[in-house]
Amino acid sequence: MGNLLKVLTREIENYPHFFLDFENAQPTDGEREVWNQISAVLQDSESMLADLQAYKGAGQEIRDAIQNPNDIQLQEKAWNSVCPLVVRLKRFYEFSLRLEKALQSLLESLTCPPYTPTQHLEREQALAKEFAEILHFTLRFDELKVNKVFQYMLIFSVYFEPKLIISFLSSLKMRNPAIQNDFSYYRRTISRNRINNMHLDIENEVNNEMANRMSLFYAEATPMLKTLSNATTHFVSENKTLPIENTTDCLSTMASVCKVMLETPEYRSRFTSEETLMFCMRVMVGVIILYDHVHPVGAFSKTSKIDMKGCIKVLKEQPPDTVEGLLNALRFTTKHLNDESTSKQIRAMLQ
Repeated sequence: MGNLLKVLTREIENYPHFFLDFENAQPTDGEREVWNQISAVLQDSESMLADLQAYKGAGQEIRDAIQNPNDIQLQEKAWNSVCPLVVRLKRFYEFSLRLEKALQSLLESLTCPPYTPTQHLEREQALAKEFAEILHFTLRFDELKVNKVFQYMLIFSVYFEPKLIISFLSSLKMRNPAIQNDFSYYRRTISRNRINNMHLDIENEVNNEMANRMSLFYAEATPMLKTLSNATTHFVSENKTLPIENTTDCLSTMASVCKVMLETPEYRSRFTSEETLMFCMRVMVGVIILYDHVHPVGAFSKTSKIDMKGCIKVLKEQPPDTVEGLLNALRFTTKHLNDESTSKQIRAMLQ
């Protein structure tokens, strides 16, 4: 029956429902060229996550240098601590550009005529799996970035009410203080040296133009999701002869695939690893966010082809500590949640 099976018993509200074998899908000869291109990008994803997980920042060194501006040794120590971190941040940023191109290649393959998006997903299961892997990485990367904020806020949790902490995090757009702090110090130092007509070797690696682009990237609460959202929107705008429904139907179908796999015990049991369940949840949230940014009225409208109530319900049935980051992604990175057309029930579910 293949890895991608129609769920004939769950044709609810005419939404497409599929089972996609995220663990075992293999490329056909027709998929292999694009599959190889995307695989070359994805092979670096785990090292990127490991680097971000290990990111500690140079906060103490920077504080010491600022508090003792005349101490040359402390200035050098801070600078020598920050420079390799900035190079690492450049790697993350450049990887986001590679992901952007990879996503656009996949969208081109999964939406082009004469096949419908549904037929593409049935015929090109390995490409659908790679699409899912990009979304999975993206949510994991942005979750790590957000989680580092909570590590800092725990220090202050004994002094403030929880609601105030949540409000503060929201006002910060859940930024990573270490990343922002390190990069701001780098830019200030470069600017000061430029005023004094000094050129540092690191500028050959991260010049002013690169620093400006990186600054915009890291200013986002969820930079990888923002990159994919922009890439999807750009894909639609650049392919004017391709109906927008080809792209949005691809995204809504993927959301339905994941929802059914998560809520149906007989399909959940087909996976050999519990990690695949988390994989499905991240992919479901990822395609919802992309759909919400690309579709004219978004994912929360009554006319949406995504069963948002069902998707949120599936997430809320999981252990809270495993899905809070995903629920926050729906709360803070979607475009149409606060539209008047969004039902009060859906808003209440995400409170």
